[in-house]
Amino acid sequence: MARRYSIPQIASSEITPEPVYLKRRHFLQVAGLAALPALVGHSSQSAASNVTGGTPLTFNPGSDFNTAETRTPLEDISSYCNFYEFGTDKGDPAKYAHQMTTDPWAIEVSGEVAKPGKLNLEDIVSGFDLEERIYRLRCVEAWSMVVPWVGFPLADLLQRFEPTSDAKYVAFETLHRPSEMRGTRSFTSIIPWPYREGLRMDEAMHPLTLLSVGMYGKTLPNQNGAPVRLVVPWKYGFKSIKSIVKIHLTSKQPATSWQTINSREYGFYSNVNPGVDHPRWSQSRERRLPNTLFDQNWMETQLFNGYQDQVAGLYKGMDLKRNY
Repeated sequence: MARRYSIPQIASSEITPEPVYLKRRHFLQVAGLAALPALVGHSSQSAASNVTGGTPLTFNPGSDFNTAETRTPLEDISSYCNFYEFGTDKGDPAKYAHQMTTDPWAIEVSGEVAKPGKLNLEDIVSGFDLEERIYRLRCVEAWSMVVPWVGFPLADLLQRFEPTSDAKYVAFETLHRPSEMRGTRSFTSIIPWPYREGLRMDEAMHPLTLLSVGMYGKTLPNQNGAPVRLVVPWKYGFKSIKSIVKIHLTSKQPATSWQTINSREYGFYSNVNPGVDHPRWSQSRERRLPNTLFDQNWMETQLFNGYQDQVAGLYKGMDLKRNY
């Protein structure tokens, strides 16, 4: 039987502390060169010295996937975050995530694959063609943003490990390092660490599903999921698992963190559906960042977050109210 946890009401008011970034060793993809310097995580630098953002990335435009909507300013994206490993307040990740070390870093791929193994971060970044994709991101607390991600299709990585015919689902796991992640040390923590997420195999292999290593043309800030995170634009934001260290292909639907905590409110599929309200708030509208007390910037929520034409076929015949 799944464990039950009480869910506190998380305030959704906008918090804009001074952005905190992690200064890492430069890495830059240069045309014709495969070599790439390693990324550096530095847990001892002060927050004041880490405000310059990431280092530049070389990438293709990826225009086939871009939304024409106005991009959310970097300051809002990097200061208003959900990353409970560093605290439940929206400003906590920007304050404390610089304590997370991101070098060395590797992703382990296991399970129903012919060639299980690991990829180091420098191999991930230099070994795949990066592109920029401007995606909407919709969070379950009724706020949204438009982010220019830099990354590559998750399918490109999975195919290198040769999934078997028994691979029906893909499970993901976030770094769990309590010494650097203050939120995981809290006695009031509601999440059984490490954080876990999952996708059905066809969702994972869909061309919209992205592994991101950057945004706004630079490497990811720690608070936004450095050094590599998932982006699934037609699902609610909690499906965009951050700071990934493990990927496991399996024949059975994996247990995910929020579904384990409270399956009544957080289903496995978590597709954006304005016709299915969260038990504690409506999903029919959303507040686009940036917004203010006097201009809440409300807009109508779109089915599948506006990606219905691309992904509705994945769920043909499914009851989207039962499979939320």
